[in-house]
Amino acid sequence: MFSHVMLGANDLEASRKFYDATLATLGYKPGIKDERGRYFYFSDNGIFILTTPINGEPASAGNGSTIGFAAATPEQANAWHEAGVANGGIAIEDPPGVREGGGMKLYLAYLRDPSGNKICALHRVAA
Repeated sequence: MFSHVMLGANDLEASRKFYDATLATLGYKPGIKDERGRYFYFSDNGIFILTTPINGEPASAGNGSTIGFAAATPEQANAWHEAGVANGGIAIEDPPGVREGGGMKLYLAYLRDPSGNKICALHRVAA
């Protein structure tokens, strides 16, 4: 559905460190820096990009916005969460665990990245 997701960051190096650590737990390689200083994380399904805002204003988190990263297992989601907290992220909401609703059972772990963006790792639990 999506070709890419781009997030604004106020401190690109702090954000790179955070995302290099968290995305490594999901099997992704470190970000690649381009000539504009942006970091790109590639997958077979799309691209995740970190950048300073093009308008020169500070990056800000979208109220009500969350970006979810797919986790293969609950253990992988836990490792993602632990790596995030160890690299400048802030644990938010309930601790990682199963949440049910709408006929779905999901294992979720939530963080705020170094720029305040709300992100999560999600594993769909088999019925």
